[in-house]
Amino acid sequence: MANDINIVTLVGRLTRESELKYTNSGLAVCKFSLAVNRRKRSGDQWTDEVSYFDVVLWGKQGEAIQQYLGKGKQIAVSGELRQNRWEQDGQKRSKVEIVASNVQLLGGSNSGGGYENYGGNRNEPQNSGSAAGGSFGEYKKPGSNGPENFEDDIPF
Repeated sequence: MANDINIVTLVGRLTRESELKYTNSGLAVCKFSLAVNRRKRSGDQWTDEVSYFDVVLWGKQGEAIQQYLGKGKQIAVSGELRQNRWEQDGQKRSKVEIVASNVQLLGGSNSGGGYENYGGNRNEPQNSGSAAGGSFGEYKKPGSNGPENFEDDIPF
C-alpha cells in the first residue's frame, strides 16, 4: 500500500521550441525544456541560479498546445516526476523528467490577457480567469463572455 506523494508545479520559461512526435501506435508526445530561476544570496549580493527541467506532455493535450510553446514563453507546469532507467554501453543511466498533467500559458495571450489552461481531463484549450472577467478556475471558452455550459454538474 503506497501512501507516497509525487506532485510538482513549476513556473519558468521554455529554453527551446517544443518538439512533437508520435509513438508507433500514433500517440502524441510533446517534449520541451523549462528553465526556472531562483534568487540566491551570495554574501552581500543576490544572484540568479537556473535549474533546467525536461517536460513531457502526452496525447491530445500535447498536440493542442505544442504550437504555442515557443522559446522564451513563460508557462506553468503541474505533473509528476518520473525516473527513466536504461543501460547504454554497459553503463546504467537514468534521467528524471516531469510528466505534465496540466500546462498553463502565462503572460499575455491572443484573447486579451490572463492565462490559458491546457490540461486536466478536457482535450480542448480553455481560457481561464482572463482580464475580461472570470475567477480563477472558472472555465470559459476563448472569446466567450461567460462560463461554458456543461450537461453535468462538474465541468471536467
